[in-house]
Amino acid sequence: MKIDKRKIIQLTIGLLYNLHLVGFKDATIYTGELKKVCVPGLNCYSCPGAIAACPLGSLQNQIMNAKGLNGIIVKFPFYIIGMLVLFGTIFGRVICGFLCPFGLIQELLYKIKSFKIRKNELTRKLSAIKYIILALFVIALPIVLNSPSFCKYICPAGTFEAGLTHVLLNEKLKNTIGFLFSWKVLIMVIIFVASIFIYRIFCRFICPLGAIYSFFNKVSILGLKVDSAKCINCNACIDSCLMDVKKVGDRECIECGDCIKKCKCDAIYRIKKME
Repeated sequence: MKIDKRKIIQLTIGLLYNLHLVGFKDATIYTGELKKVCVPGLNCYSCPGAIAACPLGSLQNQIMNAKGLNGIIVKFPFYIIGMLVLFGTIFGRVICGFLCPFGLIQELLYKIKSFKIRKNELTRKLSAIKYIILALFVIALPIVLNSPSFCKYICPAGTFEAGLTHVLLNEKLKNTIGFLFSWKVLIMVIIFVASIFIYRIFCRFICPLGAIYSFFNKVSILGLKVDSAKCINCNACIDSCLMDVKKVGDRECIECGDCIKKCKCDAIYRIKKME
């Protein structure tokens, strides 16, 4: 059986993000010094195993804390913006392809045998939704409602890693479950089921973190490049890709490298080897 090196990297990263194993035993959340640092990928701060913070949760919290008494932003969230720029400049959406555990979960679900909804013109248009979610739930609503709205109302990774885990580990929490928790579980279940039929549905249409990193794809240090001298524009790379890409390395490309194997001209290469 051929070993999928990228899957091994994804699994290893997921384990490294959640090394506080005693948290699963004691139903506790790690609050040490590492929690002041963000991991690159989506990984809930409140997961019992999480040893660091989630960039999306941190961004929302810094936006909320940046407001003065009059509700106007008085402090720029330099720290988390700096972290995101650093991650984006180095990796771009390589993070989505290699360093995000929730991406791995979706890919494994997609391996379940079923009919598949392939990318098309509609899915390419729907990929713009994640930018709307970024603007609305990660930036605007945290300012207006003073609430981490994406984490609170949408994030399936938080529901899976933290919400369900704490409810299962803590008997007392089961009596406090309300509408919001049920809503989040419903969102998570819909995404998980849809992931069987639609490749990386959350990453393509919903994830605001992927939206942020997409802006760095063309300038990131790591990632895929095309040798224009070798390329014959056959589009084998684009046709075989399951993401809504129009060309290698564009904003929808998660830099997974599957297209390298599809290119008959050996025109696609990785600047820094990840596999």
